Formats: sequence, structure tokens, C-alpha cells
Amino acid sequence: MLMSKSSRAARLHYMANGFRVLTAGDHVVCAVSGEHIALDELRYWSVERQEPYASAEIAGKAMRG
Repeated sequence: MLMSKSSRAARLHYMANGFRVLTAGDHVVCAVSGEHIALDELRYWSVERQEPYASAEIAGKAMRG
């Protein structure tokens, strides 16, 4: 997804089956790659670490490392 200049990062609380928006925005930033992830495309995160990941592969690496 292309981000416009007016894009704003959201702040989320990650839970086992979803997330709650704490601060409104249109994306989050992957904790490993720095890639912007649109909220409607966010599928991977760590409840324990409270951080989002851009892909299953990245999430797996973060959990192992």
C-alpha cells in the first residue's frame, strides 16, 4: 500500500485475537523491518512484546531471536 504524506502511524494494544486502537492512524511500523503496514493488512503481532510484524516469516524470526 502506498502511504500518502498525510499518513499517520496508529498506536495499538495487541491482544490474542485482535488489537485495540489507542491512537488513530492508518498504519503501524513493523518492529523488525520498519515497513509500514496498513491496519487492514495487519495479520502478525506479538502480544507479549506488543509489536507488529510485516509477515509471518518476520514474526517467526522475531519470536526465535
